Amino acid sequence: MQKTEVEAALAEQLGISKTAARDLLNVILDEVTLAMSRGQRLALPGFGVFEVRAYGPRKGRNPQTGEPLEIPAGHAVHFKPGKALKSGIV
Repeated sequence: MQKTEVEAALAEQLGISKTAARDLLNVILDEVTLAMSRGQRLALPGFGVFEVRAYGPRKGRNPQTGEPLEIPAGHAVHFKPGKALKSGIV
């Protein structure tokens, strides 16, 4: 499903224009992005939990040359699905 399809579904279900649905979806995504950039945990009951996790540096290899290299520490977003979402997946 693409973003435009989500916008269309929102517009239909809420009885609003597609432009208003696009604006609504953009605000929601901006808030999720802002929370993640602040390192905050975002819990959506019935759907799941988003959180930022740190990972340490590690050693890797350049796949072209085989030369060892150091992969720096960083952060990644982790999603844990909620019970309702897990049971709804076929």
